[in-house]
Amino acid sequence: MNRSALFAAATAVATTTALGLTSATSATGAPTAAPLPTPAAAVAKARAAISSNLTALRATTADAFTVKDVIVDADGGSHVRMDRTIGGLQVLGGDVVVHETKDGGFKGASLTLTRSANVDRTPKVSVATATAKALTKGLKAEGKPTLVIEARKGTPRLAYLVTTAGTQADGTPSRITTTVDAVTGAKLVSEQHIETATGDGQSLYSGLVPIDTTPATGGFTLTDPVRGNGFTADANNKTDSIICQLFGVGCPTPTRFTDADNHWGTGNNSNRASAAVDAHYGAATTFDYYKNVHGRNGIFNDGKGVPSRVHYGTNYVNAFWDGKQMTYGDGDNVAAGPLVSIDVAGHEMSHGVTEHTANLTYSGESGGLNEATSDILGTMVEFYSNNTSDPGDYYIGEEIMKDRPALRYMDKPSRDGTSPDCWYSGIGNLDVHYSSGVANHFAYLLAEGTGAKTIGGLPHNGSTCNGTTLTGIGHDKLGKIWYRALTTYMTSGTTYAQARTATLNAATDLYGASSPERAAVAATWSAVSVN
Repeated sequence: MNRSALFAAATAVATTTALGLTSATSATGAPTAAPLPTPAAAVAKARAAISSNLTALRATTADAFTVKDVIVDADGGSHVRMDRTIGGLQVLGGDVVVHETKDGGFKGASLTLTRSANVDRTPKVSVATATAKALTKGLKAEGKPTLVIEARKGTPRLAYLVTTAGTQADGTPSRITTTVDAVTGAKLVSEQHIETATGDGQSLYSGLVPIDTTPATGGFTLTDPVRGNGFTADANNKTDSIICQLFGVGCPTPTRFTDADNHWGTGNNSNRASAAVDAHYGAATTFDYYKNVHGRNGIFNDGKGVPSRVHYGTNYVNAFWDGKQMTYGDGDNVAAGPLVSIDVAGHEMSHGVTEHTANLTYSGESGGLNEATSDILGTMVEFYSNNTSDPGDYYIGEEIMKDRPALRYMDKPSRDGTSPDCWYSGIGNLDVHYSSGVANHFAYLLAEGTGAKTIGGLPHNGSTCNGTTLTGIGHDKLGKIWYRALTTYMTSGTTYAQARTATLNAATDLYGASSPERAAVAATWSAVSVN
């Protein structure tokens, strides 16, 4: 279960055999287009391509691949995302996307692995030693460590994957996975899996908004039948205990909101339904954005909605996605108010999309790209909402913050005092909420270009790291390029340099190899020092 917070603090596809028709003839005698390959046919061809291209995939005959996702393009090209095992051990950072032409020709692969991960699989360190190495103060081990091959950083090594759980300093739940070298006992990679941001209804931030509800005894509930029955409930200011986080037992049961006349909230936080309106509206808008713009049917692409909990804890200044649901705090009314604005909802739910596509590791440069993905796509959700009470802009959390104008600034990330505007070699050592600045800066410049302007009623002023002047291609094209790169080309260990390649590939797919859009992507990455 992944969890991700706003503030710093596989299904396998069965293979089948299909009749290989190259052309067909209509009733009038005119040739018609051959049918697009089915996902199952694409998988079968990808598996065949693997056996013929082991070197390109940094694989040996010991490597096995499990299908995670399949994309078939309108032109018949396909992209099959797979996870890798060797000798039955999961290879962390070994995931790959195999790209094929309509006729099954191998176009190449996206991967971050640079060499074979077929290492000796005999551990020399005990499970107890590995567990002790991974534990830090206030955390407890969750389950039994498992042997894996760690290939996300440096030379692939046999390692133990240790999961620990607890509570962060601000009250946010914590769930960390750590790999420990099974030969030397050295700690390798630690990843936090709590990813945070920070009828009709009168919301706190978006004004009067339409919301879909479900009839129930005594009136209506905040359950959305249009979007996979996602619902919004009251956490009653309770929090998840360590036992709840570790074992999923003894968890507080949120109270379902009900309303007699299907008119919800009053627009202020004294009415507990007001924050629920924002959360319900945010979940619906995020669902609609992904479905209508990108053809993605829900966060998990399975048509199912997700639960949202509001009023979590007391004076809790954060919001988080835990792999299955959204949770929002009320804030402390000093640093922030209730964390239920539309860009926060879009940010957190986009962590779910990342988790179920590229699954960018939440540390190092890939962690910064993970956070930036949520900032970028959460901003796209805000633009998509087209809400006059909270118009689209490139500030993150501007509605919720009380002690500063916003939490982050995409036009000039360094305005927050910590995030860098330009890439440098040590950026992966920063907290992921700050290393995200370079990708956020790239996204703003790609969409809007350089120079001072007012967007959503707020001042923006983008400048480059290399002194160039840029003209933006618009936020709609930015969103399509980034989503395509995320779902088709990025993998778990993608770095900034590889994100450049991924977005160039995406722009080529969408607009052409000689398009102004692709040229803009290249120039904009150079403008933030990613060459």
